Amino acid sequence: MALLEIENLRKSFRTPYGEFLPVVDVPGFRLNAGEQVALSGPSGTGKTTFLNLIAGILTGDSGLILLDGQNMTTLSEPDRDRHRAAVIGYIFQTFNLLQGFTCLENVLLGMSFGPGADRVRARSLLERVGLGDRLDYFPRQLSTGQQQRVAVARALANRPKLVLADEPTGNLDPTNAAQALALIRELCAEQGSALLLVSHDPAVLASFPRRESLATLNQASRTEVAL
Repeated sequence: MALLEIENLRKSFRTPYGEFLPVVDVPGFRLNAGEQVALSGPSGTGKTTFLNLIAGILTGDSGLILLDGQNMTTLSEPDRDRHRAAVIGYIFQTFNLLQGFTCLENVLLGMSFGPGADRVRARSLLERVGLGDRLDYFPRQLSTGQQQRVAVARALANRPKLVLADEPTGNLDPTNAAQALALIRELCAEQGSALLLVSHDPAVLASFPRRESLATLNQASRTEVAL
C-alpha cells in the first residue's frame, strides 16, 4: 500500500539575476508503508529540497504529493504543519537540536507537536539509543554521534508513518555513521515506519535493497546549484 505518491512535482527558485532555476522536476515516485529507500545524488541536486517538499516545509510550483491520504499541495500551511507532525519524523543533517534544552527536553518538545509529550516513552527511546545516562545533558555536552542519537530519538518519538533522513551520517566518522544508520533502520523497522534516506555515501547506499538516483527521478538534476 502506497504511503507516499508523487506526480509531476516541480520546484524552481529565482536566482539573483531574476531567472528561474529548476531544482526539482520529478514525474513520479512511490513509497510503500514500511518500505526503506535510499535516495542518492551529489550535493546540489535538490535532495534536501525534495525532502522539504514532501514534508510540506516548502511548497512546489506544481504537482501532486499524496501523503497518507492527504494531498500536501492543497493544504494550508497550518494544515501541512499538523499533518507533518502527525505523520513524519525528520532527521536533519545538522541535527537541529535546541541548545538551551536537555536531551530529554528536546525529545519531549518534539513530541509536543504530535499527540503530546510522553516522558516515559521519551526516556525509553533515549535509553534505546544508548543515552539513558545523558538525559539531563545539553547538546553542547555531547559528542557529534551522541547528538545524532538524540535527533533520531526525537524523530521516532511520535511513531511516525514516514521518517525522512537528510544525510544523517554526513557529519559522523565511519564507525559512528555505521552505528547511526543501523539504529535508524532498526527503529524504523520495529515501529513499522517507512524510511526515505538521502545520502551520497556509497557504503550507506549499498546497504539498502531499494536505491533510487535523484539524477534518474529528477529531470531538473542538471543544475549544480546547492540547495
